[in-house]
Amino acid sequence: MALAMEAIMAFKAVAVKKYVVRLSKQERARLQELIAKGKSPAKQQLKARILLKADVSKHGEGWSDAKIIDALGASVSMVYRVRQQLVEAGLDAVLARKPRANPAIAKIFDGEREAKLMTLACSQAPAGRARWTLTLLADKVVALKIAPAASASTVGRVLKKTRSSPTSNSNGSSRRSSAARS
Repeated sequence: MALAMEAIMAFKAVAVKKYVVRLSKQERARLQELIAKGKSPAKQQLKARILLKADVSKHGEGWSDAKIIDALGASVSMVYRVRQQLVEAGLDAVLARKPRANPAIAKIFDGEREAKLMTLACSQAPAGRARWTLTLLADKVVALKIAPAASASTVGRVLKKTRSSPTSNSNGSSRRSSAARS
């Protein structure tokens, strides 16, 4: 395996680079400042180091990918992607994380559904119960088709945002003022 990796790296060192890194003085200064401060995330600093080592301009070091990988401990694909991203999208794209196109999981409760959940939580508890539990609310939300699925923790999180307490003796629809408590 190591012999095969060395053969690949030897080929890449000799091969003509598709993505050649040429940094301007301003870009070099920005990357050097980023590294010198040491306040940025480790991955961002690694990318800055890769670009500074790969720079073939007259102020750059022009290292081969193999030498960069050995010196910085980066992967072959990381060095390739950093070069590619600089050439195709610019320095800002290399240093910034790509924003997610859409959230990982869509929200179950939007404003309208939250209002329906609040109404349910403030209503009279089911027969045989003194108050609503989060599990009961979650089951009822699904039964009434307010949401396709809901867990007790999701219901609790939504109700916590609204300062309601469906498990207390009061229904949570009105809060006592601080003057009334004295």
